[in-house]
Amino acid sequence: MTLEKELETYKKELSNLLAHEGKFVLIIGERVIDLFASYEDAIKEGYKQAGLNPFLVKRIQATEEVHFFTRHIAPNASLRPAD
Repeated sequence: MTLEKELETYKKELSNLLAHEGKFVLIIGERVIDLFASYEDAIKEGYKQAGLNPFLVKRIQATEEVHFFTRHIAPNASLRPAD
């Protein structure tokens, strides 16, 4: 799975990273490269160091935010209850 190693590194290092909560961490493989104030700066450095190879940029947070969305799809006429 893509970024599996990087996500595992993030989890392993999270207790150390929490001192910098709110910043963005750049991880390549099993290495924490650096911390950044902005997502854009972290992405730029990621491409500079990793090129087109996988890298992870993630906001450091003690609690993960859950993002929820739904698709607004009109129900199929055959699934509508009869009048």
